[in-house]
Amino acid sequence: MESKQSQVLNAERVQALETWLRTTGTKLTQVNGQRKYGGPPEVWEGPAPGARCEVFISQIPRDTYEDVLIPLFSSVGPLWEFRLMMNFSGQNRGFAYGKYGSPAVATEAINLLHGYVVEHGFRLSVRRSTEKRHLCMGNLPAATQQEELLQVLRVLAEGVERLSLKAGPGIEGVSAIVVFSSHHAASMAKKGLVEAFKKKFAINISVKWQSAAKPSPDEQHKLPKSLVPSPVKPPRHILPAQPSGPPPRLARPQSTPLGFCRAVGGPTAPPPPSATFQGPPASPAPASPPAMLLRMLCEANGVGQPLYEIYYSHAGPDGFLYFTYEVCVPGTNTPFRGLVPILPGPTASSTWEEAQRAAAQQVLHRMYSNELAH
Repeated sequence: MESKQSQVLNAERVQALETWLRTTGTKLTQVNGQRKYGGPPEVWEGPAPGARCEVFISQIPRDTYEDVLIPLFSSVGPLWEFRLMMNFSGQNRGFAYGKYGSPAVATEAINLLHGYVVEHGFRLSVRRSTEKRHLCMGNLPAATQQEELLQVLRVLAEGVERLSLKAGPGIEGVSAIVVFSSHHAASMAKKGLVEAFKKKFAINISVKWQSAAKPSPDEQHKLPKSLVPSPVKPPRHILPAQPSGPPPRLARPQSTPLGFCRAVGGPTAPPPPSATFQGPPASPAPASPPAMLLRMLCEANGVGQPLYEIYYSHAGPDGFLYFTYEVCVPGTNTPFRGLVPILPGPTASSTWEEAQRAAAQQVLHRMYSNELAH
C-alpha cells in the first residue's frame, strides 16, 4: 500500500512538466489511464513501426514525468510513441512504453538505458515489450465458420482485426486465433468473451493469451504488478430524461450471421419486419462512441435520452477498476445493470466517462441479444 506521502503530488515536478510542454510545444493525450505522446508524432519520416519496436520501461519514480523521460529515450532515436501509465492522484504508475521506428533502435535503447539512474535510488528497467494482441479461443462448435465467427466477434468486442481457425487431433471442437488492434483491446475482450458466449449462445468457450512469436531468452521479462490506485468513488452522474410513451422493440446495432447461430443452436430466422427501431445508418464499424450511439438510437425513436447511474465497485489485481452501472431507457420496464472493468484515468470525471462508454457498449450488445431472443 502506498504511503500517504507518496500520494502527494510534487508541485515542483508538475510545474517543470508544464513548462517543458509549453516551451517545446509537445502535445500529450490522455487515453484510458495513460498519457500518450505521438503515435505518430507531428513530424515523422518513414512507415509506422512493426513488431519488436516497443520497449517496456519500469521502476520509474512516481513523480518523474515526460519532461525527463521523453528527452532521455529520444536521445537513442526518434520516438514514434511514448505512453506513461497514470493513476488518480496525477502521479505515474511506475511504468511506461516507448516505441521506435525499428527493432534495431529499440535494442539500442535496451542496451543503453537498462539500469540507467534516473534519480538517486532509482535505476530504470528497460526490456522488450511483449505487445500481446493475440487470443486463443477454444471449445468452439465444430460447425464454426471463419467469416461468421469474425462478424460475431466484431459485434461483441472492439478492435478485432482478423482470425484463423484450428482443428485436428488433440483439439477439442474448433479453436480460433484472434488478432486485435492493440493489447488493450485484446485484454478487454479476454475479460468479456467467455461470459458473452455463455449468455448469447449458451456455450462454454475458453479464452487465453496466444503468443504470436516467442521472444528470445534475453528479451523475456515479467511485468511488475501495477500498484492499485486509492479507491476513489467517482461522482454519480445522471443524464436528463425526457418523458415519453412506451418504446418499440429495440433493433440490432449489428447483425449476427445466421450460420453461426445455427452452429450453436441459436435463432435461425431474422426478427419480423414489425420489430423496427430506427437507428443511425448501419456501418461495419460505427464512428460514434457507444454512449453517443445509444443516445442517437433512443432519440431517433422518440424515447428520450438514456439515464445512467454508475458507481465505483472495486479495484482488481490487474490494475483495472470495476464499476457497477444501471442504465434506464425511458419507457422500458427493466433497467440494464452490469459490471464493467476499465483502466483508471487522471481524474474521477475522466474515469467516469470511460465507465459510461463501457456501460453503453454493454447495453448496446444486450439490446441486440434481447432482439435475437424474440
